[in-house]
Amino acid sequence: MQIKHLTNLFLLTTAASLAVEPVKPQPLPAEKPKLETATTDLPEVVITATRSGTDAHSAPQQVRTLSSTDFKERQVRTLPEALEETPGVTVQKTSNGQGSPFIRGFTGFRNLALIDGIRFNNSTFREGPNQYWNMIDSYALDRVEVIPGQGGVLYGSDSVGGTVNLFTRSSNFRDEAPGFFFHGLSSYRGSTAEESNIAHQSFQVGEGGKWGLHLGASLKSFGDVHAAGLGDQPRTGYDEWAYDARLDIALSDHWTLTAVHQQLKQNDAWRTHATVFGRSWEGTTTGTDLRRSFDQDRTLSYLRLAAQDLNFFIENASFTVSFQTANEYEHRIRRAADNRVDYNQTEVTTLGFDLQLESPTPLGRLTYGVDYYHDRVNSGSQRYRLNGTFVSSAVQGPVGDDSSYDLLGLYLQDAIDLGDRFHVFLGGRYTYAAADVGVFQIPALGAPAPSPARTGSYADSWTNFSASGRVVFDLDEKDQYKLYAGVSQGFRAPNLSDLSRLDIARSGELEIPTTGLNPEQFVNFELGLKADTEKWSANIAYFYTLIDDMIIRRPTGQLSGANRVVTKENGGDGFVHGIEIAGDYRFNPNWSVFGHFTWMEGQVDQFPNRTTYQTREPVSRIVPIIVRAGVRWQSTDRRLWAELVGLAHSQADRQNSSDRNDTDRIVRNGNPAYNLITLRGGWQVTQNLGVTLALENLLDEEYRTAGSGSNEPGFGVVLGANVTF
Repeated sequence: MQIKHLTNLFLLTTAASLAVEPVKPQPLPAEKPKLETATTDLPEVVITATRSGTDAHSAPQQVRTLSSTDFKERQVRTLPEALEETPGVTVQKTSNGQGSPFIRGFTGFRNLALIDGIRFNNSTFREGPNQYWNMIDSYALDRVEVIPGQGGVLYGSDSVGGTVNLFTRSSNFRDEAPGFFFHGLSSYRGSTAEESNIAHQSFQVGEGGKWGLHLGASLKSFGDVHAAGLGDQPRTGYDEWAYDARLDIALSDHWTLTAVHQQLKQNDAWRTHATVFGRSWEGTTTGTDLRRSFDQDRTLSYLRLAAQDLNFFIENASFTVSFQTANEYEHRIRRAADNRVDYNQTEVTTLGFDLQLESPTPLGRLTYGVDYYHDRVNSGSQRYRLNGTFVSSAVQGPVGDDSSYDLLGLYLQDAIDLGDRFHVFLGGRYTYAAADVGVFQIPALGAPAPSPARTGSYADSWTNFSASGRVVFDLDEKDQYKLYAGVSQGFRAPNLSDLSRLDIARSGELEIPTTGLNPEQFVNFELGLKADTEKWSANIAYFYTLIDDMIIRRPTGQLSGANRVVTKENGGDGFVHGIEIAGDYRFNPNWSVFGHFTWMEGQVDQFPNRTTYQTREPVSRIVPIIVRAGVRWQSTDRRLWAELVGLAHSQADRQNSSDRNDTDRIVRNGNPAYNLITLRGGWQVTQNLGVTLALENLLDEEYRTAGSGSNEPGFGVVLGANVTF
């Protein structure tokens, strides 16, 4: 207990006196490590904040980044877990094979994921935390940009809590010397607390300045998670494999053609908390299913033609055609007394087009374009008895069958310099969204059995115009200190999941199809200050997000078996606001300290187990206070490094009625506070061999992240190795 109090004191005092991410050297190419000392770090250029290249310090909002160096040093297991140490972000994991980040209080389909700027979200994404971000291979990524807050003007529907752009690895052929090149990387990650092993292999081949090919593959085996106090948690392990390929061809000094294909498959990932294999913790209940597991796979292929530095009215341009598939297969065995086995399928194909142009004009620098995505969805469900006897087929699976969804957007943003120190960013987007649900089931609730199933179809469309205005003021002539402010509108159009989902929602809830929904509306206000000097960098931001017409679940008062039946309506008005402080201080080239502090709260109208009236309740699963602090040492030649990092979450005790009913996952009165201490370091042994070692959860803390269905690993050792050639 005394150690825990000292840990709390260390974390809080360090974060209060400091403030974002540890300063690290510019990432060296993994395939060709260099040991010489670098003297100057170039400004970090980011794309997502403005859809064009700008340095992160000058962007009109906060930008959080993860480089390939961060991925290698932290030895991250999954993409969602890679975001855990990012200011303002928490990660919920329904199970070990599923993960969903909360960004400024929002999760699931209210955060937008992009892969190389291509929309990853599709129209079947469901309410609340979901598993889809876990279907992106972190080993295929070169860097990640997180833009907290509304991005609806540049990226459209779903960009509410934040926009996360995931940039894939490439051959970097334009940076190579003329002539043939061939590089390779072999890497391994092993963890004792997860009993996991990950092997990754990649190759880069091409001709410098002319063309380059990148090939990568990952094999992953995750065992059952060993949690402090609980021991091994059954059915938390799963297997996964992935591969990616990228070909870049220089058509000229200005034009580049890029072709990408990637695929990931996940096998036998259980939603453990819903089954009899769930482990009770701090009074949580366990499910009654004998099995509830998922097989999933996804692909992305795209072709992009891009031009830079054209001597024309259009200076930069890119046109992208993309094709994605996302397949989900659920195997569910209910209680033995039910004598029932269910198989559910959802298969989605998405065709996308994106045209983006940039033009310098006397009125500023224009970024404008059009994007379009078309989803085609097939969904089904079959029921059997335990002896394998076929019983029936339903007209739909989790969402309506034979359905389609269209999303069209036209956008423009103008970046205007009013003198040398005042910069204005104005933008707007028109969106057209259309849903066509081919067939869905209308449950005959409360009717005497047997009752014939009724079916329906539904089509609707919506339009939206969102605007954004942001300003940046350089407080000094050296541009070391910047003040920014902004107001941005965001929205989320009802998707196929909102309109047609027939599936288990939270513990003991059955969500049924609902038609006649309208788009959700949001307005985000943000004020912040950034500093970047030779010795230190820091930022502070206050944000306030107004919520209007958010789609929420409403109890119908009926039961389907043991499950409460819920429908949906545009009844959620409210707000989320908070403060984010982050920074680092570099004592010298060898030593630095870093940390961040986040405080958040929010309220939104809900139906607290009643069908006739609402009351305002806390936004679900918000962690009020998050603190991260640490110290880092690296040798002058950067061959050796080590850092001690602390991460603390306060008690997640601001619960709404849905949280209190979700007893399989959420502790009564909220998940307890916890403190994590990690010691990690690395050594570039030779030009071609590097190793990392991490001692995670040094205090063997017994904890579960807010809303998750199982506990996180206790004390464990993570070993990583990289061999280049």
